[in-house]
Amino acid sequence: MALPTAALYSARPTLQIDGSDSSLLTDHVLAVTVTETSEGMSRCEIVAGNWGSADSSDGYVFNDRRTVDFGTRVALRIGDGDRAGTLFDGVVTGIEAQYPQTGAPAIAFLAEDRLQELRMTRRTRSFEEASDADIIRSVVSEHGLSASVDVDGPVHHHVAQANQSDLAFIRERARLVDADLWIDGSSVHVASRGRRGTEDVTLTYNADLHEVTVLADLARQRSSVVVAGWDVSAKEAIKAEADSSAIQPELDGDTSGIDLLEQALASRADTIVHTAPATSTIAQAQADMALRTSARRFVTAIGLAEGDTRLRAGARVRLAGLGAGFEGRFTLVEVEHAFDGRRGYRTRFRAERPGLGSSA
Repeated sequence: MALPTAALYSARPTLQIDGSDSSLLTDHVLAVTVTETSEGMSRCEIVAGNWGSADSSDGYVFNDRRTVDFGTRVALRIGDGDRAGTLFDGVVTGIEAQYPQTGAPAIAFLAEDRLQELRMTRRTRSFEEASDADIIRSVVSEHGLSASVDVDGPVHHHVAQANQSDLAFIRERARLVDADLWIDGSSVHVASRGRRGTEDVTLTYNADLHEVTVLADLARQRSSVVVAGWDVSAKEAIKAEADSSAIQPELDGDTSGIDLLEQALASRADTIVHTAPATSTIAQAQADMALRTSARRFVTAIGLAEGDTRLRAGARVRLAGLGAGFEGRFTLVEVEHAFDGRRGYRTRFRAERPGLGSSA
């Protein structure tokens, strides 16, 4: 069990190079930024001072690329107590030398996690009689990575990967089964929302939640979604419909945007005809996914919190101290962790929620 975070602690990150702590890079760090979304792939930018004692005669510390080079594995640990953790583990894919008009030279190392291997591999091929879980496991294993897939879904007669990167392809398969995608070290995880098994993190306004804006917006809400297609084998039309029952398990007693839409305005329905489902089972899965996607975006929050490595894309947070209606449980969909010498360690996030609590 992690110790509680101390009232005062050093927010300075510790950096590893190829699995070992690097005092040189850690001592020269000026700023770091790590960004990630619920669709997977995190990116890291490490800005380091590039002038001082060095073996080279010109005084530039990192220009010779002996410490950090293209393909170098870098890991970043930051935080204290229960907020501490390894925030990023990936490889350097870009190096930017910075020579400002005022101030000392700096250098930025741009890194991506191991999903970049899938991003840089583009293919055209097909899979026969396979579920989305089967397809994702197959693609991931081709890159020497392990796959932990916890999703439901039908078996497809035929699925084509048409001039797509492996990453774009498995992202698409994950979306179709209403799942998040992320990587932890060398293990790729794909899981339906609610199956991640992590504990909620509570953020309280005017404490560890510094600022937040919460928007409830009916503009993109729909009462129902219909997916239409044609079953070639049965030679008959396909029509599947999703309604508010698809999002009901995620409401936790809140009032959904769908219910508020019908109360305040009127019923609104969408029909999707471009997805070409081959069976009614696939059509129903697509309708449910489309409705949940729009329903979850009814309430969105954009906030700035004290730096906390537990705040990861796909994790759940409880926003407290916001008053009736707006406080409650959200899912993080985009997170940016940032450190610099002036502001310390801060975490920005975007989160979503399918309903509002009681305003009474």
